[in-house]
Amino acid sequence: IPSAACCSQHAQYGSCSLRTMSAMEALELLDQLVDESDPDVDFPNSYHGYQTAEGIRRAHPDKDWFHLVGLLHDLGKVLALFGEPQ
Repeated sequence: IPSAACCSQHAQYGSCSLRTMSAMEALELLDQLVDESDPDVDFPNSYHGYQTAEGIRRAHPDKDWFHLVGLLHDLGKVLALFGEPQ
């Protein structure tokens, strides 16, 4: 059973009508975020996505879908820039 918070977020974000952006725009937007889970990092947050994707590509060169997942895995964090808690 979904929680009330889940239903509220679905109502707020489910239509995807608040803002439209490409995956690359979202990656760039991540660079404006200070990640509470790793606030001392000296490189942009997008770099972590690129590092992850490259590491997966080296380990699993035949799984291009997995490379993409590595690149995109933190995109949801951009919601913190719109008032959602980290």
